[in-house]
This record gives sequence, structure tokens and C-alpha cells, in this order.
Amino acid sequence: MAEHAIAPPALHPDVFRLPAAHPWTRLPLIGSALAVTGLGASLALGLGNRPQLWHSWLVASLFVLSLALGGLFFVLTQHATSAGWSGAVRRIAENAMATLPFVALLFAPLLLGMGELFHWSHADAVASDPLLAHKRAYLNVPFFVARTVLYFASWCGLALWFGRLSRRQDRSGEHELSRRMRRASAPALILFAITVTFASFDWLMSLNPHWYSTIFGVYFFAGCLVGIFAFMSLVAIAQGRAGLLVEVVTVEHRHQIGQLLFAFVAFWAYIAFSQYFLIWYGNIPEETGFFAERLSGSWRPASVALAVGHFVVPFFFLLPRAVKRSSAALAAGALWLLAMHLLDLYWLVMPNLHHGGMAPHLLDFTTLLGAGGLFLAAYGWSSRRQALVPLGDPRLSESLTFEVI
Repeated sequence: MAEHAIAPPALHPDVFRLPAAHPWTRLPLIGSALAVTGLGASLALGLGNRPQLWHSWLVASLFVLSLALGGLFFVLTQHATSAGWSGAVRRIAENAMATLPFVALLFAPLLLGMGELFHWSHADAVASDPLLAHKRAYLNVPFFVARTVLYFASWCGLALWFGRLSRRQDRSGEHELSRRMRRASAPALILFAITVTFASFDWLMSLNPHWYSTIFGVYFFAGCLVGIFAFMSLVAIAQGRAGLLVEVVTVEHRHQIGQLLFAFVAFWAYIAFSQYFLIWYGNIPEETGFFAERLSGSWRPASVALAVGHFVVPFFFLLPRAVKRSSAALAAGALWLLAMHLLDLYWLVMPNLHHGGMAPHLLDFTTLLGAGGLFLAAYGWSSRRQALVPLGDPRLSESLTFEVI
């Protein structure tokens, strides 16, 4: 990778902003309509099937949360490393992390469905199970709710603080703001790592409180990164096709995002295989039950599809340089991986409801439509209220001349 010391192109300031009459200004309205339709239909359909409602709602909520968290992580790492290449695309991630306060709204109803989601939330279940009684100090409803509030308060606080300073820098161009964000990024990454790890334990691993994996937090984190780089690839390509940032976000930036997507496909596979292999090799009943259930019935082909579709296919597809430099090919790979990421979350959650095998339900679609609509509305609202790139970033000119070698 190299960045040539040449003058950046002379661009009119309007190039960096969303035009008032552009179709993308309607994203908040379109997203809101989808959210109301999807979530309203979900609540109506789920009145007679509460377990399915809350499990489907959880999958959809975790999917959009993973994109928002991935965006937050990307922003933090770019500031921590003083990255120069990413200025032209960093605001895609900033807009994604700006959705966190709205995504938090999706988790509030889930607290009402804890009885259908979490076996350990029932007092009689704890009384009759020595293991649940042993874990009661951690797995109890008040502490669980308090931790969830703490997680979202931390994530939203980081997203709002970094987003506010980035917009302030758009207006003032103060270099000191970049230094402040760089200094804050390291402790923020530590906080991010701790909260995301424990949130994955709470909202996913505790669905089966008898199972445990010390690597599970990294597994969920890897999925978040695959999701955000797939999302950033799609947005960067869609912006270009919509006539936005045509001279700003180039094939070089898309190539670099494609490289990161390829890297985290491999990282996800490494963590997933490490988790499976160590549990298989150890052959401890408390650990193997998780995979035994997912390798039986119609969950077995889903597990195979996940291994092949989340790693083997995208690994070899994204490997050539030409694919990462082709908008159509990269978009196809990104869409595929978003679908695989969704399957991964479905595979983590749904066997706790459908023990005998996969049982797709209309609620899976309506909850995803509603959660995706809310994410789209929040993303569109954030992109309307600020420039499409961080105009005041002192490294923006470096990004405009970036080239991948």
C-alpha cells in the first residue's frame, strides 16, 4: 500500500454534501415506513406466538446492532492509528455508528420477552437446576437489565462524542480535535472490547445457560466486522452509482475496504474453527451439546452452508485483485456475506427455539424488515445532517490521493 505525495484534486465544496433534491434525502422517510410496517406486522403476528416473535426480533436486532458496532469499531481504530487512507469513507462508518441510540430502542421490547428467550429468567427453573442456581449472581433479571443499559450507554456515549467532534471539525478545521479523538480512542477501544464481549455473553450465549465458550465474544466481534465491511462496500458503490462522491471515493478506497472484508472473512473462519475444534477435541458434554444440536436434523445442512458460504466461497471469490476492484463483483460478494452474517446469527439463536431443525417463519422476515427499516432511517437521517466526508480532517487530502499497490 502506498500513498503518492501529489496534490489532491480541486473539488467544489458541494461535492462533499448530499444535494437537497437528491433521492437519498428520502432515506429517513423510506426507512421509517419500512420500520413501522415491519415492526407493526411483527407485533400483530406475534401476539399468538410470543416465543417465535421474540426470537425473530432478537435475530433482527442483533443484525443491525452488529453493523452499528462494526461502524463504531472502524471509527475508533482509524483515530487510534491516525489512518490517512480512510478519510473519504470514514463517514459511512460514522453514520452507521450514529444509529446506535435508535438500535437501542429495538432492545427495549426484548426485555419484555425475556421469559420466552432466557430459561434462567424463571425462578422455578433456577430452583430446580443446580447450575443455574450457581450462576444466579450473574444471570438474574435486574443485573441483566442493568448491564444492557450500561452497554448501550457506553456505545451511544462513544458514538455521540466522536460524531459530535467530527462534525465540529467540519466547521472549524481544528487539528486539536483529531488529537483529542486519537487520545480517547485507545481507552474507548478497551471499553468497546469489554462491553461487546459481555453483551454477546448476555444476549446470545446465555440463551443456552449450560453452554459456555471463552472465545465467543471474539466470534461475535468477527461477525460484526464482516458485516460492517460488507455494508461499507455496498454504500461506497451505491454512492458512486447515485452520483455522490464520484471523484472522492475511488476504486482505490473500494479495493481497500474489499481487502478488509476479505481479511475478516478469514479471521471469522479462524475463530469459528478454533471454537469448534477445541470443543470437539475436549469432548466435554457441557460444551459439545451446543454443536451436537446444530449438527442434527435440518440444522446440519445449515451448519455446512454456514461453513461453506461464510468462508470457502467468499474467501476464494474475494481473493483476486480484480474482484475487489470491480464494483459489480464486490457488491455481489458484500451482499452474499451480509446474507451469511444473518444466517450466522439465525444459527446462533434459533436452535434454542426449534430444537428439531430449521423452521422459517414469516416473523423472521417482518422483524428483519422493521429493524432494517429503523437502521436505514437512522442512517439516512445522520447522512443528511452532515457532510458525506469529514471535511475538517487534516488527513483528508491524503485520503483523496490514496492508491493501493
